[in-house]
This record gives sequence, structure tokens and C-alpha cells, in this order.
Amino acid sequence: MARAGLTTERLTRAGAELADEVGFDHVTVSALARRFEVRVASLYSHLRNSQDLKTRIALLALEELATRAADALAGRAGKDALTALANVYRDYAREHPGRYAAAQLRLDAETAAASAGGRHAQMTRAILRGYHLTEPDQTHAVRLLGSVFHGYVSLEMGGGFSHSAPDTQETWSRVLDALDALLRNWPAPAPAPHSKETITGAFPDGP
Repeated sequence: MARAGLTTERLTRAGAELADEVGFDHVTVSALARRFEVRVASLYSHLRNSQDLKTRIALLALEELATRAADALAGRAGKDALTALANVYRDYAREHPGRYAAAQLRLDAETAAASAGGRHAQMTRAILRGYHLTEPDQTHAVRLLGSVFHGYVSLEMGGGFSHSAPDTQETWSRVLDALDALLRNWPAPAPAPHSKETITGAFPDGP
């Protein structure tokens, strides 16, 4: 029978494949039921609803990305590590666009804490410690890298760079060069602006 052997894990992986084919936004329990040629009701013993399915796909994608990143970063440091991590995200997005989109799903705090998202943060911070960044600059840099990686990949996949030279690979390499240079020369925080009271106190004889 078509429904034989259905498990939550199998349905999640099938949902991930469906996301890559039709887009993460179009993944539903109904679409998954059609894929297995079963009634929707038969899947509810494994999945609560479409949001539950999407959350499970997101967790799968985060786990797959973390495993790839860990393998790519082994034995690397500095710019080599930075480049390896960036390429993991870009390559994964190209191979699995639906899963990559799923990895951006906003999770509740408890689910996020139990996910592989923490491994991503740990690996990124390990790279940044190699650039001698400490807090709060380390967190600023984590946010910067995430913004650049995701922003570039999203624009590239959306065709935003398709109609102009140079080639997007050349730009990607230059972007990573620029990030490496920035991290090696991270700017010191700007001094806090003086308040009116401070200026008055420092220059009691001024206007």
C-alpha cells in the first residue's frame, strides 16, 4: 500500500524534497499527501499540521547545513575558514533552494535553542576569534556575516545579478576578500558623543 512505511522522518525528508522542487512556501500536508497518493487524514498521525511540517523541514535544513559546515571548516582558520563557511551556505542554497529557504524560518525560542542553529553560531564565532574579535564586536560581526551571506545568495538566486558583468563568482570572491580585510582591521567603536553638561563642565569659561 502507498501509505506503508510512512514515518515522521520520511515525511519530513519528502517535504524537504518537495520544497526544493516547488518552493518552501508551497509545502503543505495536502501537497505531501498527494505526493504519496494517500488521504490527508492519514498523515496527521505523524504531523500536526503544515506549520509542524515546515518547522521539521527547517530543523532538517539547519542540521544538514551545520554538518556540511563542520566538515568544511575542519583544519581551517582565518580567511580559509571564512571562505569555506560562506561557500557552504551558497552551495547549499544552489543545491537545495527550498531547504535553504526553510533554514530561514523563524522558530520559537525553545525550538531554536534545541536546533542546530547554535552550532552555526559556535562555528562562526570560532572563525571570528581567529580574527581576535571579542564581545560586543564579535556579535556585530556575526550579524554582518549573516547579512552579507544571505543577502548575496538571495539576490543571486533571484536573478538580481544575471544581466550585468562581471561574473557573480568574481564578485563573490571579491566580497569575501573585502570581508576578510574588514575583519582583520575591525574599526574601534566611535567615542560616545559628549552631553551638553559634559561640555559645560569641561569648558566652564566658554560661551
